[in-house]
Amino acid sequence: MDSEQIYVKYAKNVYSFLMSKTHDAEIAEEVTQETFYQAIKSIDRFDESSSVTTWLCAIAKNQLMAYLRKHRPEEPLSVETEDGETVSVIDKVMNESSAEAKAVESEQRVVLMRKLHYLKEPYREICYLRIFANLSFKEIGDVFGKSENWARVSFYRGKETLRKEFTENE
Repeated sequence: MDSEQIYVKYAKNVYSFLMSKTHDAEIAEEVTQETFYQAIKSIDRFDESSSVTTWLCAIAKNQLMAYLRKHRPEEPLSVETEDGETVSVIDKVMNESSAEAKAVESEQRVVLMRKLHYLKEPYREICYLRIFANLSFKEIGDVFGKSENWARVSFYRGKETLRKEFTENE
């Protein structure tokens, strides 16, 4: 697959990921372009241990953080959270609001990453896509060529496996 095909196939996912972080179409578009530029520059380092979507979303998150550092406004860009609180975009990116992402940010992050690493496929990749790439279950199903319900059930099973690992080791 050449770089144009990769862009056509994955640009919408990357843009959606960035929109969920910034709620700003201009920033999301600019960072999407920079993400694909960086991806093309580093395509030789893509080791296929994760999906292209996961790899691109990781690059996008790094590019967004670089963008926000470079374009730090006098007053930080802010967004309203689901509970009506206003937080800076940088805080939102660093402290994602999903329960899964909050678990990753907890003191057990390293333990969680270690346990995730040993999950069997497809559970490992589904958890990575949901937790780190913030993809919807529909998008995850699309990545695997399966249904949204399959993605939900698989994520649940992966999460239950992790929960059992944590409770057995307490």
